[in-house]
Amino acid sequence: MDHWLVKTEPEEFSFETLTAKPGSCWDGVRNLEARKHLRAMAQSDQVFVYHTGKERRIVGLAKVVRTAYVDPSSPQPIWSAVDLTAVRALPRPVTLAEIKADPRFAQCLLVRRSRLSVMPIETEHFEAILRLAGAQK
Repeated sequence: MDHWLVKTEPEEFSFETLTAKPGSCWDGVRNLEARKHLRAMAQSDQVFVYHTGKERRIVGLAKVVRTAYVDPSSPQPIWSAVDLTAVRALPRPVTLAEIKADPRFAQCLLVRRSRLSVMPIETEHFEAILRLAGAQK
C-alpha cells in the first residue's frame, strides 16, 4: 500500500465535504507530475487531505476507492481523476509550519515541492505525521 497527500482549498471542497460525499471524484488536477501521481494510486491506498490557503494543514485521512480514470471536469481526455472516501478526521490537524520545522521531513515532497497538488508520502513520513496528529495507523 502506498501513501499520498492531496491538496484542496477548503472553501471549494473541504474534508468535511468529502466526509459527507463518500466516493467523491478528486478532479481538476492540471499538472503533469500530479497527474502521474493520480495515475499511480491504487485501490485502498491511504491519502492525507491537506487544506491549502490560510489553513495549510493536514486535516484528515481518506482512501482511494476508484483508481485513475478520465477526469470528467476536463474537456480534454488527457487529465485523470480518482475517487476518494473519507476515513476519519485527524484528532489534531498537522500544520505545514510544524512539518517544515521538523528535520525528519527535510526530504518530504510537501517541504521540497510544496506547490504540488498530489504527491506521494513516504511511509516513514506518513507514520510520523499520524503520530504528530495523535492518530493510530
